[in-house]
Amino acid sequence: MAGKIRAISDLPEMEERKKRWLAHNALEPGRPLVLCFPEGAWVELVPEASLECRDPLLRGWERTLRQKLFWWERIRDDHVLEPFFNLNWRVEIGDFGVTAPMFHGENRGSYRWDPPIKDIGRDFSKLHFRALSVDREGTRRDLELARDIFGDFLAPRLQGSFWWTLGLTQEAIKLIGLEPLMLLPYDAPDQLHRLMRWLMEEHLHFVGWLEKEGLLTLNNGEGYTGSGGVAYTRELPRPDWRPGMPVRTMDLWGFAESQETVGVSPAMFSEFIFPYQLPLLEKFGLNCYGCCEALHLRWDTISRIPRLRRVSVSPWCDQAVMAEKLGRNYIFSRKPNPSLVCMNFNEEVIRRDLRETLGLAGKGVLEIILKDTHTVENDPSRLSRWVKIALEEVEKHQNRQ
Repeated sequence: MAGKIRAISDLPEMEERKKRWLAHNALEPGRPLVLCFPEGAWVELVPEASLECRDPLLRGWERTLRQKLFWWERIRDDHVLEPFFNLNWRVEIGDFGVTAPMFHGENRGSYRWDPPIKDIGRDFSKLHFRALSVDREGTRRDLELARDIFGDFLAPRLQGSFWWTLGLTQEAIKLIGLEPLMLLPYDAPDQLHRLMRWLMEEHLHFVGWLEKEGLLTLNNGEGYTGSGGVAYTRELPRPDWRPGMPVRTMDLWGFAESQETVGVSPAMFSEFIFPYQLPLLEKFGLNCYGCCEALHLRWDTISRIPRLRRVSVSPWCDQAVMAEKLGRNYIFSRKPNPSLVCMNFNEEVIRRDLRETLGLAGKGVLEIILKDTHTVENDPSRLSRWVKIALEEVEKHQNRQ
């Protein structure tokens, strides 16, 4: 499998794709780019029964390789394969002083939890910054094992991340629950400010520790960035960085979102959430914002993010408003509704949805990203069909220009 991936990564097509992403992320003119992330549907595409390794670590590595091959052989989007095998530092991240065990339903369904903080004023003393430690020897052993297994096919390298979002509200609802997060702006605004300020300070400490320990790795290559998109850019790391120097947050893409607060007003988001996200985002060289929120309602606030480059345009966004606001100054990161693919695949509806996006945003810096695909009803062909349809509609749009 490593040999196959190396052969694919050496194809001239990969270099062409890389050039397209570099131009795209630099806001240069070019065709809209198309990506498909199977996410929750991976268990149907590369089922556990197809894996042969028994050791948990190697089983995870095998899964990664099989997914890469499936992407190339079956999905065929604008994804890039590089001749590397990425590993992360072995870092232990403790809890906030309290825990909230998750109780999951069957078949990858919903989950619930009992929020441990019932009253912020009464329970605040339970909270503490997470304990952090790194196993450098264990990380070294992982690298050596990967070198032994993959040889010259895929060069192992440390390139990972320790968070998905720095949006804070995901952690807040784990601590206090979703309904309290909706009600506290009315019932106890000072308590909510106190919690959000503490979470901001804790995350600043977390990110600062990673930087101080030299554990951050560049994310300017083929990796996933924000809530979708590929990270290639010549703007990172910063011009004063040199190989061998520790990576700083300013050398990286940053990302935040606040999907959990879609039920609060733009004014309340601006008062209770954004002021605590901003100091984190200010530390990064380029930024992405948003996932499933209706960001057209929050644009006046999030447009204040420094070095903002990629903006998520979810199924609940007003695309016309976002196209006007983003223009060619930001990446219009469109996320079509995954239910069009996950349930009752209807080609005409899918084409109509894509044409609407292309008609409104096709003259800007557009990427169309299918994600949150929690099932394909055991029909893997749906993803390749969607990509084929999307690329056909992109080509038609380009020919009309």
